[in-house]
Amino acid sequence: MFILAIGFFLTAILYASVGFGGGSTYSALLALSGIDYRIFPLLSLACNIVVVTGGSIRFARAGVTPWRGALLLTAIAAPAAFLGGLTPIDEAAFLAILGASLVLTGLTLLLPVKAREGDPTWAARYMPVVSAPLGYLAGLVGIGGGIFLAPLLHLARWNAPRAIAATASLFILINSIFGLGGQILKGGAGRLALAVDTGLPLLLAVAIGGQIGSLLALKYLPQTWIRWATAALTIWVGGRLLLGL
Repeated sequence: MFILAIGFFLTAILYASVGFGGGSTYSALLALSGIDYRIFPLLSLACNIVVVTGGSIRFARAGVTPWRGALLLTAIAAPAAFLGGLTPIDEAAFLAILGASLVLTGLTLLLPVKAREGDPTWAARYMPVVSAPLGYLAGLVGIGGGIFLAPLLHLARWNAPRAIAATASLFILINSIFGLGGQILKGGAGRLALAVDTGLPLLLAVAIGGQIGSLLALKYLPQTWIRWATAALTIWVGGRLLLGL
């Protein structure tokens, strides 16, 4: 458990540094640890909530959250996240979806993030359409979805980079809350008790790591280096999961 907590701590540092929660990698680390896969989403979504809550509050206080667009995306995704949390899934399918999601996560982190240039593209108006499947994925395997949403918003020139980061943070937070609710209802009190017994050290680790990650992003490490390191980690773990099926 100590080694797993260190992994969660480092993951929280990396993901908080680039504005995400880290749910995909938390689930992958749990898979590699041999813990019952049925509690992965419970732990990952709870850790997401811990990491991104502070960031969402900071974005809101700074006045950069585009509330109308951000709330539309999250309102569409949240019910899907709840349904994803309620969906039964066997271990092989869970690990296959998780592994593929991790590899895609790493690839999206390799996409360059540039300042917005020009007006939104025609695709910007269709972003609400993609939010529902991302919400469902969040509830099903414990990935907040913002790590996929943000690159799409950048490519569509949906808004300024800071506004997109704020939207992704809120998207992860709300999806994680609704997905966690679905997972709790699906698993019942017994599975929740097991997740609590396993997860308290991990929640503490991500709480500390998330704060450090925010500090590193602001003052010390270049964001490009952080994104590359995070991409390497997620692609490696996702590849291991897929190869192990």
